Amino acid sequence: MLGAMGVTKIFKHNDYELVCSAKALDNGWFAPNLVISKQAWPSRPRTISTRCEEGMTEEAAIQSAYEQGIEWVANYG
Repeated sequence: MLGAMGVTKIFKHNDYELVCSAKALDNGWFAPNLVISKQAWPSRPRTISTRCEEGMTEEAAIQSAYEQGIEWVANYG
């Protein structure tokens, strides 16, 4: 899916939906963006702070967001 933020992929993990995207930066690199929603009532999407490394491609940013989402679910979900 393409949009103003760049590429977005949606993953399902346990009872959670992980919306992982790559936000384009000015220098041609990308930053990961992560929104997690529990797929049960009440469902409140949470934007999770992500770690960013220099020189990330779109795919690397999405992979990083996904891995951090799995880690968040394991620790806080």
